[in-house]
Amino acid sequence: MSKAIAAQPPSRLRQFWLKWRFHINILLLLVPLGFMPKYFADAALFRGDVGLGEREIGEVQVGPWSLKLAELRNEAPRQDGPAGYMKSFNASLCEACIPQVKATYLRIGKPRSLRAAGGIFFGSPYRMGATVPVPLKTSPDAELWVTMEGWDGSMHQGSVPLSKASPSTVAWLQKQGGK
Repeated sequence: MSKAIAAQPPSRLRQFWLKWRFHINILLLLVPLGFMPKYFADAALFRGDVGLGEREIGEVQVGPWSLKLAELRNEAPRQDGPAGYMKSFNASLCEACIPQVKATYLRIGKPRSLRAAGGIFFGSPYRMGATVPVPLKTSPDAELWVTMEGWDGSMHQGSVPLSKASPSTVAWLQKQGGK
């Protein structure tokens, strides 16, 4: 004597899944494809295939040396926790400068000494990156200062107006009411 087990009808969720599972899975594959162009654009930017950054500033003369400077992203500074608002820049040293330059620093406002030279550039000399703090009270007519230290101990400085280096930062400062 065996008892026959009565089959229960499938639930509504199960019926929906059985009917639409192919279409739902195709949708799950297609949604990430919508984000691929931005991903590839960002990857090309960070690899250096499309230059140093979104907005290249140009050549900056720093004593006997020079470097190409670019704003990484053409947008307002981003809040970075307790550090405050930060802005990222990329640079590339000139070919003749590479064996002579020990370190390169970037700062908004003229540095008082090498100890206050600003954020240090890191990476290869062909594509270096630095992030600098942007104080809320920065004047829109401030300058972006580049300090380069040579292996022989020499130190040279050069500057670029912030309005030329990052118009988006100047617009943001004016909106914030910078003095």
